[in-house]
Amino acid sequence: MRHERIVRVRVQGKVQGVWYRAWTQEEARELGIDGWVRNRKDGSVEAVFAGRADDVTNMLELCRSGPPLARVTGVEAVPEDTVPSPGFEQRPTV
Repeated sequence: MRHERIVRVRVQGKVQGVWYRAWTQEEARELGIDGWVRNRKDGSVEAVFAGRADDVTNMLELCRSGPPLARVTGVEAVPEDTVPSPGFEQRPTV
């Protein structure tokens, strides 16, 4: 698959212990986005989203609210050069 847009995302707020990673994986798969998501030891969630530009933009908007128990205070996205493997996975905490 040719990716029109690839971004690395950092989500801050109450985003750990609220099923944020599983929710992200489910939403990304529904949109056909490749990439991954993981918790960071600083309490944030990090992800890479790759796909059609509109789908990545939609995923970023979804991340601003997250799953019902999340309280997102910030979403930062920067361009990413590394192309992820096909599919979307949860990775271990770093």
